[in-house]
Amino acid sequence: MLTPPASLMIYVATQPVDFRKGADGLALLAKETLGHDPMKGVAVVFRAKRADRVKIVVWDGGGLVMYWKRLDGSGFKWPPIVAGVMRMNAAQLSALLAGMDWMHAPRIPQPKALA
Repeated sequence: MLTPPASLMIYVATQPVDFRKGADGLALLAKETLGHDPMKGVAVVFRAKRADRVKIVVWDGGGLVMYWKRLDGSGFKWPPIVAGVMRMNAAQLSALLAGMDWMHAPRIPQPKALA
């Protein structure tokens, strides 16, 4: 299970990519096409043409890491396929990787400060 820190900037490439690419190829694609460099402390999430696979590239301080996951029997919930990227937080990434609908999750109300 991948547990990213809450402070990690996470971007989702909304268009499918060639899943034959490895970590270096995806990092280069993220930097040159999407404008987000995984070598500078952001995570970039990529989807395959089939919605059942995901790859994530991120620099962990010592090297480039690629996380790959395939869901059996179902697919990940992805945003509409358009050009560009969208931002997500660590909780949304966890929901995505669990196969949940992270885009329409109910918001949890923040507690009010006691006066």
